[in-house]
Amino acid sequence: MKPGLLATIQDLGRHGYQKYGLAVSGPADGYSHRMANIIVGNDENAALLEVTLMGLKLLVSEPGIIAITGGDLSPDINGKEVPMWKSIKVEEGDVIQFKGARSGCRSYLAVAGGFDVPQVLGSRATDLVGKIGGMKGRALKKGDILRVFPKSSDHLKGRRLPDDLIPEYTDDIQIRVILGPQGESFTEEGIRTFLSSTYKVTQQVDRMGCRLDGPVIEHVESADIISEGIFYGAIQVPKNGQPIIFLVGRQSIGGYTKIGGVISVDLPKLGQVKPGDTVTFTEIPIEEAQEELKKQEYNFRILQATC
Repeated sequence: MKPGLLATIQDLGRHGYQKYGLAVSGPADGYSHRMANIIVGNDENAALLEVTLMGLKLLVSEPGIIAITGGDLSPDINGKEVPMWKSIKVEEGDVIQFKGARSGCRSYLAVAGGFDVPQVLGSRATDLVGKIGGMKGRALKKGDILRVFPKSSDHLKGRRLPDDLIPEYTDDIQIRVILGPQGESFTEEGIRTFLSSTYKVTQQVDRMGCRLDGPVIEHVESADIISEGIFYGAIQVPKNGQPIIFLVGRQSIGGYTKIGGVISVDLPKLGQVKPGDTVTFTEIPIEEAQEELKKQEYNFRILQATC
């Protein structure tokens, strides 16, 4: 009925094609994506809707089970506020809408069965730059009809994620990092500045990356390197000394020094940042990052087995 600011169909991404210049795409907040699918009994990779900030309005054409996770964009059904992180029964004629952000930046709407769109290079994820996947490689527009794979779903009503697994979204984001791979390109003072300063999210933030503004990070000499692959969560520092964090829609390669990488379990936080939010960085050992990832994946396995 209304497409809102930006709504796209996403699965967990198009892997294996960065060497050809294609973005991985997928959800900006992978944690919320996976949880939404688990709540409605889907495979974690099922295609769902990523909703940005406000405005999406949908008409339900047949009964089903949905779940909404991620940032709180004031979702309601037929004008009545609905709970998040819980499976909800919807009926033909119901109207689902997202009125605006109360916390976070993106919500995820999963439907039992998953959205039925063609796979392109092994994925249903929308790549807005490459113009492939999802609804013909674009954001939703008024009049689109979203089809769903059939699934017996009445038994899924009322399932809810435990409170201790529901993230809190704030305007002040603490991010844990592993330093490198070009750590030697920065002065000791530059690294201290990076780890002790607060950076503000600029207007230049989207699915590709997040530009920050704050104290200048000092290089030893040049910010230039021979172009190399850019990984998810890479923190690049060009010659102006202002960090850029690369996200799911990033380009394949880049030619500026990278001071660090965001640990895997903190990447979803970056999918929820918006202009004006603040970001601080803390270095942790790689072994601690691995343990945090093991804990998270254990929770996913338990939920998959018990939900």
